[in-house]
Amino acid sequence: MKIGFFLREALRSLTRNAVPSFAALASVLVTLLVLGVFIPIVQATTGAANEVRGRVLVNVYLKANASQADISRVKGVLTDNPDVDKVEFVSKAQALREEKAKNPEAYQLLGSNPLPDTFRVTPKDPDETGALISSLAPQTPGGGATTVDPAIDIVKSSKDDTQKILTATKVVKYTTGLLAVLLVIASILLISNTIRLSLFSRRREIHVMKLVGATDGFIRWPFVLEGIIVGALGALLAVLLLGVMKVALVDPLVSDFALLAAPDTIGFGVLVAILLSAGIAVSSIGSAISLRRFLQV
Repeated sequence: MKIGFFLREALRSLTRNAVPSFAALASVLVTLLVLGVFIPIVQATTGAANEVRGRVLVNVYLKANASQADISRVKGVLTDNPDVDKVEFVSKAQALREEKAKNPEAYQLLGSNPLPDTFRVTPKDPDETGALISSLAPQTPGGGATTVDPAIDIVKSSKDDTQKILTATKVVKYTTGLLAVLLVIASILLISNTIRLSLFSRRREIHVMKLVGATDGFIRWPFVLEGIIVGALGALLAVLLLGVMKVALVDPLVSDFALLAAPDTIGFGVLVAILLSAGIAVSSIGSAISLRRFLQV
């Protein structure tokens, strides 16, 4: 019976303060929509970034006159390097075949093979690629470049392009995360303000209830439920909109964009549970702040 009374009182407060209640509901809705998009994006981009990091290579180009003995010696130097995980030799003939397959017209008019013999080196730690390059092509005291073996011509890394991708991924994650945090704070403040207005409009009623012996919990529960209703409604609307977006926009593109179907991406059912919990948690925090500050019982 008490629960029914608490619910009626909570709904009455919501209708009495319709404008701030709607503002709080809209804030929770937008916040959870952002969270609903943010969580899968973070998971997908993190997985993609890790995959990109795993593809970082150091290309060790040999001089045009390198002999078979030079190739064997350089391979030994690379294999013995503690920062090296894997070494793959690509002959100039194999490199030409690979490049012709990618762009046959560009290499059709060439009379000779301009590509050098190459070792594709996979570092153990992609973040330590710079140290690996420095060990293979250390700088001289005068600032010039040298190599650990005279048969090596140039040492280059693909990390520059990879670093651009990783930087862009971090910017997306941090920007979206900051937006989500700001929206969560805004939702808490708006719900807190809604509860504060309800307390103010019912201050005389609360005083009378206290005089006739109402307990603190009996007085507080309608306001707690008021905040929870706002949070739960916002979460349900967010889940509904995300479900529509998933069916209408995401599912048709899964076959064309592997990132959308990444196995590490959170399942929709788990995402729904997280959003519902987040909506109730945000509303509960907002209610608790107002009840603690403004309800004197």
